[in-house]
Amino acid sequence: MTAVPLPTGQAQQLFKMLGDVTVLDLTTSVAGPYATMLLSDFGAEVVKVERLSGDDARHWGPPFLDGESLWFLSVNRNKKSVRIDYSKPDGREVLDALLDKADVIVSNQLPAVQCKLSLDAETLRSRRPSLIHVSLTGFGLSGANAALPCYDLIAEGYSGVMDLTGPSDAEPQKVGTPAADMLAGADAAMAVLAALHRRAATGEGATLDISLTESMIRFMSPRIVPYLGTGEVPARSGGKDSVIAIYQTFETADLPMTLGLGNDAIWHRFWEAVGHPELARGEDVATNSNRRARRTEIVGRIQQILLEKPRAEWLRRFAAAKVPAGPIYRVDEVVEDGHFHDRSLFFQIERDGHAVPQVGLGIHVDGVAAGYFSAPPRLGEHTESVLAAMLGYDKTRIDALRVSGAI
Repeated sequence: MTAVPLPTGQAQQLFKMLGDVTVLDLTTSVAGPYATMLLSDFGAEVVKVERLSGDDARHWGPPFLDGESLWFLSVNRNKKSVRIDYSKPDGREVLDALLDKADVIVSNQLPAVQCKLSLDAETLRSRRPSLIHVSLTGFGLSGANAALPCYDLIAEGYSGVMDLTGPSDAEPQKVGTPAADMLAGADAAMAVLAALHRRAATGEGATLDISLTESMIRFMSPRIVPYLGTGEVPARSGGKDSVIAIYQTFETADLPMTLGLGNDAIWHRFWEAVGHPELARGEDVATNSNRRARRTEIVGRIQQILLEKPRAEWLRRFAAAKVPAGPIYRVDEVVEDGHFHDRSLFFQIERDGHAVPQVGLGIHVDGVAAGYFSAPPRLGEHTESVLAAMLGYDKTRIDALRVSGAI
């Protein structure tokens, strides 16, 4: 069992929309592997090509499970791992043979490195115009910063999200998950789907250029566009300000909660639910603009009321009144919430006598949640089977590649 008991996932490939698509994943860390895992959840065959030392994320820990990084295990299910040293001529021959079988290649190497290794889109697509080539880098394939290395932390700093995260009197804070990695990975998967759709109609491949910084900056659009329209620079407020009045965290008699009064109807339902319907009425609070003008006064009154009862009681009342509200969970509380278990969001995969915890796709198709078809792979676990099945290599050839150090 995992440290936290979880149901065993459905060990079957339930989503097969991409069942005829082969993806060659040359990426490491989080963003690229997350992109290819999303494609695998929809049925794509993903061959993870790793250098002999493996994906960087395999070494990120503790925490480890059965000798492997739990960060790595979080973004690599449903893949086959092949170890190739393609700096060697015979290793490069293997990689080229795999490229000839692939519909999609995903790389997170910097542009100059891609060109040096002849893995750039221009080189590969000159041979295979139908290939979908994905670059997932920090700053993209062009521009003044294209040659710079980047991690999630760097992208978050560039985006402005760190400047707006945390209380007003605190230093800038990183988001509590690798947000730029996950957003860019999702963008890459989305772009691949669009490119596959076009290719099905025209036969034409694509060169896809996704950057961590731009994905994260786009995530900031609701804060950037108001600045561009008004010239007013938003300030860090710790979740206690919004264009919506009222939309923030509050204390209760025991535990904190969130509350979002996003329109006039909800505004009235809220005051009914707390037993003061009269406070919803009046020209001075009739619209969101009016309420923003009196925001400090209104927040103070709401806070005073919410301190009278425990959170569970308020959440019960607000749920009955259809008022958007919720708890502020710790991670352990998130995975204990029965609603998400009902939707098969958390599960475990049995591997070598160990249970590997997973967070599911979170997308339901025709009323069904995605299953899985393999645990995150051990480094090089599928080297022989992939070379035999995809490339037709016999044991003698595979053994020779191993002796040469190419695999």
